[in-house]
Amino acid sequence: MRAMRGSPRLGKAGQGILESVIYRSLGASSSQLIVGPAFGADNSILRLSRGRVLVATSDPLSYIPSLGPEASAWLSVHLLASDLTTSGFSPQFGLFDFNLPPTLSDANFAKYWRSFHKECKHLGLSIIGGHTGRYPGIDYTIVGGGVVMATGPEDRYLTSGMARAGDDIILTKGAAIETTAILTRAFPKKARRALGNSLFEKAWNYLYKVSTVADALTASSVGVRRHGVTAMHDATEGGVIAGLIELTTASRLGLKVDLEQIHVSEETQRLCELFRIDPLVSLSEGCLIIATKPTRTKEIRSKLASRGISSSIIGSLTSKFRGCKATTRKGMRSLSYPDVDPYWKAYSRGIDGGWS
Repeated sequence: MRAMRGSPRLGKAGQGILESVIYRSLGASSSQLIVGPAFGADNSILRLSRGRVLVATSDPLSYIPSLGPEASAWLSVHLLASDLTTSGFSPQFGLFDFNLPPTLSDANFAKYWRSFHKECKHLGLSIIGGHTGRYPGIDYTIVGGGVVMATGPEDRYLTSGMARAGDDIILTKGAAIETTAILTRAFPKKARRALGNSLFEKAWNYLYKVSTVADALTASSVGVRRHGVTAMHDATEGGVIAGLIELTTASRLGLKVDLEQIHVSEETQRLCELFRIDPLVSLSEGCLIIATKPTRTKEIRSKLASRGISSSIIGSLTSKFRGCKATTRKGMRSLSYPDVDPYWKAYSRGIDGGWS
Protein backbone atom coordinates (compact mmCIF):
# COMPACT_ATOMS: atom_id res chain seq x y z
CA MET A 1 0.00 0.00 0.00
CA ARG A 2 1.48 3.34 -1.04
CA ALA A 3 1.37 6.40 1.16
CA MET A 4 -1.02 9.09 -0.04
CA ARG A 5 0.68 11.70 -2.21
CA GLY A 6 1.77 14.63 -0.11
CA SER A 7 1.30 12.84 3.23
CA PRO A 8 4.39 12.26 5.36
CA ARG A 9 5.73 8.73 5.62
CA LEU A 10 5.28 7.23 9.09
CA GLY A 11 7.96 5.07 10.67
CA LYS A 12 11.50 4.63 9.38
CA ALA A 13 12.68 6.74 6.44
CA GLY A 14 12.55 4.99 3.09
CA GLN A 15 15.59 3.81 1.15
CA GLY A 16 15.15 6.64 -1.36
CA ILE A 17 15.65 9.53 1.09
CA LEU A 18 18.40 7.65 2.91
CA GLU A 19 20.42 7.25 -0.28
CA SER A 20 19.61 10.62 -1.87
CA VAL A 21 19.96 12.78 1.26
CA ILE A 22 21.29 11.11 4.41
CA TYR A 23 24.10 8.92 3.07
CA ARG A 24 25.48 11.74 0.90
CA SER A 25 26.17 14.01 3.88
CA LEU A 26 27.87 12.20 6.74
CA GLY A 27 30.16 14.80 8.24
CA ALA A 28 33.90 14.24 8.48
CA SER A 29 35.31 10.96 7.22
CA SER A 30 37.27 8.66 9.54
CA SER A 31 39.86 6.01 8.74
CA GLN A 32 38.66 4.14 11.84
CA LEU A 33 35.17 3.57 10.45
CA ILE A 34 34.75 0.00 9.20
CA VAL A 35 30.96 -0.06 8.77
CA GLY A 36 29.01 3.19 8.63
CA PRO A 37 25.41 4.11 7.81
CA ALA A 38 23.99 1.72 5.21
CA PHE A 39 20.66 0.26 4.15
CA GLY A 40 19.93 -2.86 6.18
CA ALA A 41 22.75 -2.24 8.68
CA ASP A 42 21.83 -2.64 12.36
CA ASN A 43 25.13 -1.36 13.76
CA SER A 44 28.15 0.80 13.00
CA ILE A 45 31.64 -0.64 13.51
CA LEU A 46 34.62 1.50 14.52
CA ARG A 47 38.18 0.20 14.69
CA LEU A 48 39.90 0.93 18.00
CA SER A 49 43.38 -0.54 18.54
CA ARG A 50 45.10 -3.87 19.14
CA GLY A 51 42.48 -5.84 17.20
CA ARG A 52 39.47 -4.33 19.00
CA VAL A 53 36.34 -2.70 17.59
CA LEU A 54 33.49 -0.58 18.93
CA VAL A 55 29.97 -1.58 17.88
CA ALA A 56 27.25 1.08 18.22
CA THR A 57 23.56 1.40 17.41
CA SER A 58 20.76 3.92 18.02
CA ASP A 59 16.98 3.80 18.19
CA PRO A 60 14.00 5.75 19.53
CA LEU A 61 12.85 5.41 23.14
CA SER A 62 9.13 4.82 23.60
CA TYR A 63 6.51 5.41 26.25
CA ILE A 64 3.29 3.76 25.08
CA PRO A 65 0.45 4.72 27.45
CA SER A 66 -1.46 1.49 26.83
CA LEU A 67 1.61 -0.52 27.92
CA GLY A 68 2.36 1.57 31.00
CA PRO A 69 5.75 2.83 32.21
CA GLU A 70 7.39 -0.45 33.22
CA ALA A 71 6.60 -2.40 30.06
CA SER A 72 7.41 0.59 27.85
CA ALA A 73 10.84 0.86 29.46
CA TRP A 74 11.51 -2.87 29.03
CA LEU A 75 10.56 -2.60 25.37
CA SER A 76 12.81 0.43 24.75
CA VAL A 77 15.84 -1.29 26.26
CA HIS A 78 15.30 -4.47 24.29
CA LEU A 79 14.71 -2.76 20.94
CA LEU A 80 18.15 -1.17 21.27
CA ALA A 81 19.84 -4.27 22.68
CA SER A 82 18.31 -6.43 19.94
CA ASP A 83 20.02 -4.38 17.24
CA LEU A 84 23.36 -4.41 19.08
CA THR A 85 23.37 -8.16 19.64
CA THR A 86 23.03 -8.91 15.91
CA SER A 87 26.78 -8.16 15.99
CA GLY A 88 27.27 -11.20 18.22
CA PHE A 89 28.37 -8.93 21.10
CA SER A 90 26.50 -8.26 24.33
CA PRO A 91 25.49 -4.64 25.08
CA GLN A 92 27.88 -2.86 27.46
CA PHE A 93 27.32 0.92 27.47
CA GLY A 94 24.36 3.22 26.85
CA LEU A 95 23.61 6.93 26.36
CA PHE A 96 19.97 7.95 26.60
CA ASP A 97 18.17 11.20 25.75
CA PHE A 98 14.66 11.71 27.14
CA ASN A 99 12.49 14.50 25.66
CA LEU A 100 9.40 13.95 27.77
CA PRO A 101 5.81 15.07 27.19
CA PRO A 102 4.65 17.79 29.63
CA THR A 103 1.80 15.49 30.66
CA LEU A 104 4.14 12.74 31.88
CA SER A 105 4.27 13.02 35.66
CA ASP A 106 7.44 12.66 37.72
CA ALA A 107 5.89 9.63 39.41
CA ASN A 108 5.27 7.79 36.13
CA PHE A 109 8.69 8.71 34.76
CA ALA A 110 10.22 7.37 37.99
CA LYS A 111 8.44 4.05 37.38
CA TYR A 112 9.71 4.06 33.79
CA TRP A 113 13.28 4.83 34.87
CA ARG A 114 13.40 2.18 37.58
CA SER A 115 12.27 -0.43 35.06
CA PHE A 116 14.75 0.93 32.50
CA HIS A 117 17.58 0.63 35.04
CA LYS A 118 16.50 -2.86 36.09
CA GLU A 119 16.57 -4.21 32.53
CA CYS A 120 19.86 -2.51 31.68
CA LYS A 121 21.38 -4.09 34.80
CA HIS A 122 19.96 -7.48 33.84
CA LEU A 123 21.63 -7.23 30.39
CA GLY A 124 24.95 -6.00 31.80
CA LEU A 125 24.41 -2.57 30.21
CA SER A 126 25.99 0.42 32.01
CA ILE A 127 24.25 3.77 31.62
CA ILE A 128 27.14 6.21 31.09
CA GLY A 129 25.29 9.44 30.32
CA GLY A 130 22.44 11.19 28.55
CA HIS A 131 19.92 13.99 28.91
CA THR A 132 16.48 14.32 30.48
CA GLY A 133 13.99 17.15 29.95
CA ARG A 134 10.29 17.93 29.51
CA TYR A 135 9.33 20.09 26.53
CA PRO A 136 6.21 21.58 24.87
CA GLY A 137 5.17 19.98 21.61
CA ILE A 138 6.38 16.52 22.66
CA ASP A 139 3.76 13.78 22.65
CA TYR A 140 3.62 10.05 23.16
CA THR A 141 4.79 7.52 21.99
CA ILE A 142 8.37 8.50 21.02
CA VAL A 143 9.98 10.25 24.01
CA GLY A 144 13.66 10.31 23.09
CA GLY A 145 16.49 8.28 21.66
CA GLY A 146 19.33 6.08 22.80
CA VAL A 147 22.75 4.79 21.78
CA VAL A 148 24.04 1.40 22.90
CA MET A 149 27.64 0.27 22.44
CA ALA A 150 29.97 -2.66 22.99
CA THR A 151 33.62 -3.46 22.34
CA GLY A 152 35.08 -6.77 21.23
CA PRO A 153 37.58 -8.59 19.01
CA GLU A 154 37.81 -7.38 15.41
CA ASP A 155 37.76 -10.96 14.12
CA ARG A 156 34.48 -11.85 15.83
CA TYR A 157 31.88 -9.16 15.07
CA LEU A 158 29.07 -9.75 12.57
CA THR A 159 27.09 -7.41 10.33
CA SER A 160 24.03 -7.98 8.17
CA GLY A 161 26.29 -7.69 5.11
CA MET A 162 28.53 -10.68 5.90
CA ALA A 163 26.31 -13.51 4.67
CA ARG A 164 27.67 -15.76 1.92
CA ALA A 165 26.19 -17.67 -1.01
CA GLY A 166 25.04 -21.12 0.05
CA ASP A 167 24.19 -20.06 3.60
CA ASP A 168 20.93 -21.25 5.12
CA ILE A 169 18.46 -18.69 6.45
CA ILE A 170 16.98 -19.47 9.86
CA LEU A 171 14.03 -17.50 11.23
CA THR A 172 13.25 -17.48 14.94
CA LYS A 173 9.74 -17.40 16.44
CA GLY A 174 7.53 -16.04 13.65
CA ALA A 175 6.05 -13.05 11.86
CA ALA A 176 4.41 -9.92 13.32
CA ILE A 177 5.52 -10.54 16.91
CA GLU A 178 5.61 -6.84 17.87
CA THR A 179 2.43 -6.10 15.92
CA THR A 180 0.62 -8.76 17.94
CA ALA A 181 2.04 -7.54 21.24
CA ILE A 182 1.27 -3.84 20.81
CA LEU A 183 -2.16 -4.05 19.15
CA THR A 184 -3.41 -6.56 21.71
CA ARG A 185 -2.42 -4.31 24.60
CA ALA A 186 -3.46 -1.07 22.91
CA PHE A 187 -6.95 -2.38 22.05
CA PRO A 188 -7.63 -5.26 24.49
CA LYS A 189 -11.43 -5.22 24.33
CA LYS A 190 -11.44 -5.25 20.53
CA ALA A 191 -8.78 -7.96 20.44
CA ARG A 192 -10.50 -10.17 23.03
CA ARG A 193 -13.81 -10.07 21.13
CA ALA A 194 -12.05 -11.06 17.90
CA LEU A 195 -9.72 -13.71 19.32
CA GLY A 196 -11.68 -15.26 22.16
CA ASN A 197 -10.25 -15.73 25.64
CA SER A 198 -7.72 -18.49 24.91
CA LEU A 199 -6.02 -16.86 21.91
CA PHE A 200 -6.25 -13.43 23.55
CA GLU A 201 -4.24 -14.65 26.54
CA LYS A 202 -1.56 -16.01 24.21
CA ALA A 203 -1.42 -12.71 22.30
CA TRP A 204 -1.31 -10.70 25.54
CA ASN A 205 1.88 -12.52 26.54
CA TYR A 206 3.69 -11.58 23.30
CA LEU A 207 5.15 -8.40 24.80
CA TYR A 208 8.13 -10.17 26.33
CA LYS A 209 8.80 -11.98 23.06
CA VAL A 210 9.63 -8.61 21.48
CA SER A 211 13.38 -9.10 21.87
CA THR A 212 16.03 -10.97 19.89
CA VAL A 213 18.78 -10.57 22.49
CA ALA A 214 18.64 -14.21 23.60
CA ASP A 215 18.16 -15.39 20.01
CA ALA A 216 21.27 -13.60 18.75
CA LEU A 217 23.57 -14.41 21.65
CA THR A 218 22.47 -18.06 21.67
CA ALA A 219 22.98 -18.52 17.92
CA SER A 220 26.37 -16.78 17.84
CA SER A 221 27.62 -18.81 20.82
CA VAL A 222 27.85 -21.83 18.48
CA GLY A 223 30.38 -19.98 16.31
CA VAL A 224 30.61 -17.04 13.95
CA ARG A 225 31.80 -16.35 10.41
CA ARG A 226 33.32 -19.54 8.95
CA HIS A 227 32.50 -21.40 12.18
CA GLY A 228 28.73 -20.88 12.11
CA VAL A 229 26.60 -17.71 12.00
CA THR A 230 27.67 -15.37 9.18
CA ALA A 231 25.08 -12.59 9.54
CA MET A 232 22.06 -11.64 11.64
CA HIS A 233 19.31 -9.05 11.23
CA ASP A 234 16.22 -8.42 13.35
CA ALA A 235 12.97 -7.95 11.48
CA THR A 236 11.44 -4.63 12.52
CA GLU A 237 9.37 -2.23 10.38
CA GLY A 238 8.22 -3.82 7.13
CA GLY A 239 8.26 -7.19 8.84
CA VAL A 240 9.99 -10.38 7.79
CA ILE A 241 9.91 -9.48 4.08
CA ALA A 242 11.67 -6.15 4.65
CA GLY A 243 14.20 -7.82 6.94
CA LEU A 244 15.05 -10.48 4.37
CA ILE A 245 15.45 -7.93 1.60
CA GLU A 246 17.63 -5.74 3.83
CA LEU A 247 19.96 -8.61 4.69
CA THR A 248 20.29 -9.83 1.11
CA THR A 249 20.83 -6.27 -0.15
CA ALA A 250 23.52 -5.64 2.45
CA SER A 251 25.23 -8.93 1.51
CA ARG A 252 24.82 -8.31 -2.25
CA LEU A 253 23.17 -11.69 -2.73
CA GLY A 254 19.89 -13.27 -3.67
CA LEU A 255 17.54 -15.37 -1.56
CA LYS A 256 15.17 -18.19 -2.35
CA VAL A 257 12.58 -18.14 0.42
CA ASP A 258 9.69 -20.49 1.14
CA LEU A 259 6.98 -18.23 2.55
CA GLU A 260 5.04 -21.21 3.87
CA GLN A 261 7.90 -21.92 6.29
CA ILE A 262 7.47 -18.50 7.94
CA HIS A 263 5.46 -19.23 11.06
CA VAL A 264 2.35 -17.14 11.65
CA SER A 265 0.55 -18.15 14.83
CA GLU A 266 -3.23 -18.46 14.92
CA GLU A 267 -3.53 -15.51 17.31
CA THR A 268 -1.34 -13.33 15.08
CA GLN A 269 -3.26 -14.33 11.95
CA ARG A 270 -6.63 -13.55 13.56
CA LEU A 271 -5.44 -10.21 14.91
CA CYS A 272 -3.96 -9.21 11.55
CA GLU A 273 -7.24 -10.08 9.85
CA LEU A 274 -9.05 -7.82 12.34
CA PHE A 275 -6.74 -4.89 11.57
CA ARG A 276 -6.45 -5.73 7.83
CA ILE A 277 -2.68 -6.28 8.06
CA ASP A 278 -0.41 -8.65 6.12
CA PRO A 279 1.66 -10.24 8.93
CA LEU A 280 4.66 -10.79 6.65
CA VAL A 281 5.19 -7.04 6.16
CA SER A 282 4.27 -5.73 9.60
CA LEU A 283 6.35 -4.97 12.73
CA SER A 284 8.15 -8.18 13.61
CA GLU A 285 10.66 -7.23 16.30
CA GLY A 286 11.28 -10.40 18.27
CA CYS A 287 11.93 -12.37 15.10
CA LEU A 288 15.61 -12.84 14.14
CA ILE A 289 16.93 -13.62 10.66
CA ILE A 290 20.10 -15.72 10.88
CA ALA A 291 22.40 -16.62 7.99
CA THR A 292 24.48 -19.68 8.80
CA LYS A 293 26.87 -22.19 7.29
CA PRO A 294 24.75 -25.24 6.38
CA THR A 295 27.10 -27.51 8.36
CA ARG A 296 26.18 -25.65 11.57
CA THR A 297 22.46 -25.08 10.95
CA LYS A 298 21.30 -28.13 12.90
CA GLU A 299 23.49 -27.29 15.90
CA ILE A 300 22.34 -23.66 15.95
CA ARG A 301 18.68 -24.66 15.83
CA SER A 302 19.26 -27.22 18.58
CA LYS A 303 20.94 -24.58 20.75
CA LEU A 304 18.03 -22.19 20.17
CA ALA A 305 15.54 -24.91 21.06
CA SER A 306 17.42 -25.57 24.30
CA ARG A 307 16.65 -21.96 25.25
CA GLY A 308 12.97 -22.37 24.34
CA ILE A 309 13.36 -20.38 21.09
CA SER A 310 11.54 -21.89 18.13
CA SER A 311 13.03 -21.61 14.65
CA SER A 312 12.62 -22.77 11.07
CA ILE A 313 14.75 -22.90 7.94
CA ILE A 314 13.01 -20.65 5.43
CA GLY A 315 15.46 -20.43 2.55
CA SER A 316 19.01 -20.20 1.26
CA LEU A 317 21.24 -17.51 -0.21
CA THR A 318 22.58 -17.54 -3.74
CA SER A 319 24.92 -15.53 -5.97
CA LYS A 320 22.93 -16.39 -9.11
CA PHE A 321 20.63 -13.36 -8.75
CA ARG A 322 20.02 -10.36 -6.50
CA GLY A 323 16.97 -9.74 -4.33
CA CYS A 324 14.43 -12.11 -2.82
CA LYS A 325 12.36 -14.65 -4.69
CA ALA A 326 9.60 -16.67 -3.11
CA THR A 327 9.03 -20.27 -4.11
CA THR A 328 5.39 -21.02 -4.80
CA ARG A 329 3.43 -23.90 -6.28
CA LYS A 330 3.39 -21.95 -9.54
CA GLY A 331 7.13 -21.26 -9.55
CA MET A 332 9.17 -18.29 -8.37
CA ARG A 333 8.04 -14.71 -7.83
CA SER A 334 10.06 -11.66 -6.82
CA LEU A 335 9.35 -9.97 -3.50
CA SER A 336 9.21 -6.17 -3.31
CA TYR A 337 10.28 -4.03 -0.39
CA PRO A 338 7.17 -2.82 1.52
CA ASP A 339 6.38 0.85 0.80
CA VAL A 340 4.95 1.35 4.28
CA ASP A 341 4.35 -0.82 7.31
CA PRO A 342 0.56 -1.33 7.67
CA TYR A 343 0.89 -1.34 11.47
CA TRP A 344 1.05 2.46 11.64
CA LYS A 345 -2.22 2.96 9.78
CA ALA A 346 -3.92 0.21 11.79
CA TYR A 347 -2.79 1.72 15.10
CA SER A 348 -3.89 5.22 14.04
CA ARG A 349 -7.25 3.91 12.84
CA GLY A 350 -7.85 2.25 16.19
CA ILE A 351 -6.93 5.41 18.13
CA ASP A 352 -9.05 7.64 15.86
CA GLY A 353 -11.95 5.22 16.14
CA GLY A 354 -11.83 5.24 19.93
CA TRP A 355 -11.15 1.51 20.13
CA SER A 356 -10.28 0.07 23.50
